[in-house]
Amino acid sequence: MEVYKQTSFYRGKVRDVYGVGDQYLLMLASNRISAFDVVLPRPIPYKGQVLNQMAIHFLEATRDLVPNWFIASPTPQTSVGFKCEPFAVEMVIRGHLSGHAWRTYSSGNYTLCGVTMPEGLKESDAFETPLITPSTKAKEGHDEDISREEIISRGIVSEEDYCILEDYTRKLFARGQAMARERGLILVDTKYEFGKRNGQIYLIDEIHTPDSSRYFMADGFEERQAAGEKQQQLSKEFVREWLIEHEFMGKAGQAIPEMDDDFVDMVSDRYIALYERMTGKEFHRENLGEREIEERVNLYLESLLAS
Repeated sequence: MEVYKQTSFYRGKVRDVYGVGDQYLLMLASNRISAFDVVLPRPIPYKGQVLNQMAIHFLEATRDLVPNWFIASPTPQTSVGFKCEPFAVEMVIRGHLSGHAWRTYSSGNYTLCGVTMPEGLKESDAFETPLITPSTKAKEGHDEDISREEIISRGIVSEEDYCILEDYTRKLFARGQAMARERGLILVDTKYEFGKRNGQIYLIDEIHTPDSSRYFMADGFEERQAAGEKQQQLSKEFVREWLIEHEFMGKAGQAIPEMDDDFVDMVSDRYIALYERMTGKEFHRENLGEREIEERVNLYLESLLAS
């Protein structure tokens, strides 16, 4: 896609990011899907539209807590916002013992990113206080767990800025949990990314989407925990579990299993279901071609840069 006044381009795992002039970014949420830091071979219909519109929903709902990068959405798949210098860490916060934390814990290792988890927990149990377990932000390959102390000692983030990131992370997570409860969901864990613009810290990228977050169904949660049953999830974790069942975890020599049409359609339906459940809005499928996306985006950018 050719973008008006484009100054840079970065293709991420699931997003294409265009620099526009000196101050702005255009982010295109594709239908690509990744797991274990590997882009899977088949796209998921409407996934980009779901992620973009859900991220906007939560960015707008948290502006009172944290400044964020978002300005406008020229098409359902795209967002335009301020260009920020990103911090090279992801602020992961966990309210329950699930996913990567559970896999670490169940192996007998009770320490994650320098944080010691309490003994005697079961999968999906809630932590008394949510744990912040950051990771490095890798441009390629796997992100890596890292401790708060190492982030500061290596100069990845200054101590002053890191304290702000922690504060913002806890405030955003508390808001996300409260919004999830209103919709009959539990926000289990998520990640946030931040950057700086003109000396101020901004929330950037997506927020509280199925790609960055894990949700449980609140109804029956306690009963399932008491019975030792798996929790009902609305997240991307089921994709990871499916891959694990088919002996793929992104490791060298492992082949990505074939995703048939039924599985692809099921993943798409789950993304749409989470959008509607989480936002309370009806999802409208829009099938814009690349040419129409390009025309709408460039018309908006021309107007933005002229103002």
